[in-house]
Amino acid sequence: MTRLTNYYNDLSADYSKPELVSNELVVKLISDAETYIHLREETLPEITAEYSLVQIEEENKHWWPTHCEALRQGRGDILAGEYANNLVYFCADGPFYGRTAVTNREVNWWAILAQPNVTMAWPIVMFNGEALYCEWNCFHDLTKELIAKGSETLLRRGHRGACYLKSKQFSFYRDVYAFDELLHWLRF
Repeated sequence: MTRLTNYYNDLSADYSKPELVSNELVVKLISDAETYIHLREETLPEITAEYSLVQIEEENKHWWPTHCEALRQGRGDILAGEYANNLVYFCADGPFYGRTAVTNREVNWWAILAQPNVTMAWPIVMFNGEALYCEWNCFHDLTKELIAKGSETLLRRGHRGACYLKSKQFSFYRDVYAFDELLHWLRF
């Protein structure tokens, strides 16, 4: 029988449950996220001996907590910046092609998932080279109501390549389009 795994053992922060991280760690993770975005190249870098899958996987493990915190903080500017220009995004109402098309669709989801009094958690995250898989859920802090849940697979070529393929399955238990006041809360 396989033993249960804490998927966050080797990561800088644990986002497996809807508990917040310290304010100091939030500042560091958001700063790191902004740094990683500036490392993104316009074309997808090749996997070579100098830029190996081992290095890419390590970069993805460093990036993951910054991504989680950017979502919790409603940092649409960071979330959009995590994508390669030619991103391919497969989901129930897709496909979407390109960073702009994806961002235009996801802005409503980000607003719902990052709204005040809602906390997102990612109990499962796995890494293999440039592949990441996660399962997530989102709860209302006061009512404990499940707002949404889902899973996604990302192909992310480390900091230099960013996320270039995303496939998502999700279920929203409230509206799929955000109210205007939630959209204004997101930072762009």
